[in-house]
Amino acid sequence: MKNIYKNRDYKPMLLKEISKPFDSKDYFFEIKFDGIRALVFASPKHVSIQTRNKQDITNLFPELQEIKKLVTKEVVFDGEITAFYNNLPSFSHLQERTHLKNPVKIKAQSQENPITYIVFDILYEGKDLTNLPLTTRKMILDNYSNNDVFIKSKIISEYGKDLFKSIKKLGLEGIVAKKKDSPYLIDERSANWLKIKNLKEDNFYIGGYTDTNKNESITIYLGEKIKNKLFYVGKVSMAKKHELFKKIIQSKKRETSPFTDYNDAINYITPKFQCHVKYLERTKSNHLRQPIFKGEVKNKE
Repeated sequence: MKNIYKNRDYKPMLLKEISKPFDSKDYFFEIKFDGIRALVFASPKHVSIQTRNKQDITNLFPELQEIKKLVTKEVVFDGEITAFYNNLPSFSHLQERTHLKNPVKIKAQSQENPITYIVFDILYEGKDLTNLPLTTRKMILDNYSNNDVFIKSKIISEYGKDLFKSIKKLGLEGIVAKKKDSPYLIDERSANWLKIKNLKEDNFYIGGYTDTNKNESITIYLGEKIKNKLFYVGKVSMAKKHELFKKIIQSKKRETSPFTDYNDAINYITPKFQCHVKYLERTKSNHLRQPIFKGEVKNKE
């Protein structure tokens, strides 16, 4: 294999998603932090940061230059850039950092509100480590000390169900399960690594839609009623196979938006249908993150 420190034209190993946690002596379990997946290329002289889509974001997080003090040779780490608020991960606070463009503001925020790089793997340390089993890579990673911005992910062996119960109580994103003997498969999605998300769920009214994919699916616009007013919370895709699809398409369109706070160029309908949606969390503006349509709610007004 080429020197992966110098050859950065690749993406990190990906995870398959399953719905339920499990216990197994063959797996390590870790908390899934809600942030930006990133590879860090570090040497004693420089640190560069690359997202899973190969975007260079080095200039956004100057505080991660501290990592070069931890290494004595060329190293590649894999981990999650995470912002914390009230001692819990906050994706909205991380987004505030990613939207900055002014170098002066970026530097100020890196000192006033530094992010944390949660490190869970090491791919390279003077030589390629990707063919080594995860257990060995974790032992190599343990040689690096934590500091204010570089924190190694804690692992739990065997008891994934207990870890999932704990993160649900804290409202965290989920957990990951990784086979102890798994190699690092660059740019592959493997069943050796699994993610189990702590999804929230609720029912929402449908206030409009747009046609997509030549009428094979539609995007439905969701709202929740508060004091008899409909407030927009986001949109989600729904396939033609659902019975609700025909009901929405055949609904009489209305000229005005049923939403109190949303008025865009879509097909508005009277919000008499409800659907069940799973989602990761709500943003500061109360919009749903990563919503998934799960079906129609029957016998509702």
